[in-house]
Amino acid sequence: MTTSTRGAAKTPAVLVLEDGRTFRGRAYGAVGETFGEAVFSTGMTGYQETLTDPSYDRQIVVATAPQIGNTGWNDEDDESGRIWVSGYVVRDPARVPSNWRAKRSLDDELERQGVVGISGIDTRALTRHLRERGSMRAGIFSGEAVAGDAELLARVQAQPHMKGASLYEEVATKEAYVVPAVGEKRFTVAAIDLGIKGMTPHRMAERGIEVHVLPATATADEIYAVNPDGVFFSNGPGDPATADGPVALMTAVLERRTPLFGICFGNQILGRALGFGTYKLKYGHRGINQPVQDRTTGKVEVTAHNHGFAVDAPLDKVSDTKFGRAEVSHVCLNDDVVEGLQLLDQPAFSVQYHPEAAAGPHDAAYLFDRFVSLMEGQRA
Repeated sequence: MTTSTRGAAKTPAVLVLEDGRTFRGRAYGAVGETFGEAVFSTGMTGYQETLTDPSYDRQIVVATAPQIGNTGWNDEDDESGRIWVSGYVVRDPARVPSNWRAKRSLDDELERQGVVGISGIDTRALTRHLRERGSMRAGIFSGEAVAGDAELLARVQAQPHMKGASLYEEVATKEAYVVPAVGEKRFTVAAIDLGIKGMTPHRMAERGIEVHVLPATATADEIYAVNPDGVFFSNGPGDPATADGPVALMTAVLERRTPLFGICFGNQILGRALGFGTYKLKYGHRGINQPVQDRTTGKVEVTAHNHGFAVDAPLDKVSDTKFGRAEVSHVCLNDDVVEGLQLLDQPAFSVQYHPEAAAGPHDAAYLFDRFVSLMEGQRA
């Protein structure tokens, strides 16, 4: 529950982690209380895209860049219709935004949407703590929500864990909609919304693809009713181990050998459909500066990430699955986490990161072209 009041910047606030560590600062955005999994994002730019990314549902995002809000908030860069983070943590918020596209300040937008935040804390110390101890449950409290430390800690520890959380249906569209192709229409793609970002269908539309965005609860019959040349599974929040419905749906697509592309949550769904497991990372990958190697070409890309779970697949061999041979196509160079999968005997692949990368970088944009090539090959 949150309340919104003016003068938040002068209101004391406290961030409480589930292990008892506390950080005291000032309210930022709405005043009240909020709970979520505390995670850190290393991007120096793109905070608007981060805040509106549905994959951040039920997470309190810590900005590692010390100064946040310099470019304010505009009406063009949202990745969805609302802010999805449950809370926002910054060190040094901009006093006055300065950008020709800015319509209002970041803290005004947080307040308008009822997002409780905290500023003026040592985000470097907080990030080091999360790196050492792992992402964990947390709460931000300000105004009348502030109470004794023991009471606040008990309220944080009563919150659900991210592991085991099924969230993708919370953030997905309830009604199907169409993003038309830009210019001449070349292909039709059915995109399963598990928390899709607005830039993703736009990147496909730029390549002459008419994108039919379908709810997470869509059936195989509803997919094939649009006569797709390819099927796409989007990013999304929560634990992929809970996503039995999307796994069954992807299995049906693989059985029909339709060209398939998945990103982020979609990569984890493909992993499960192929028989691999998934697991929770200690503190995840979040930011726009993660080095990934495309093992099919040897090229290294700087990429945008937002994931706390990963696929457990062997890096050193080709695996036999019920859909043919599969291999790890991309790997994170920081920690050898699986960042992509591909089938060798039919047209299907996925990556764990975000090639649409609205805030940049754009090293991985070629993956949409790879999807087009799969559809061209199938049509031929």
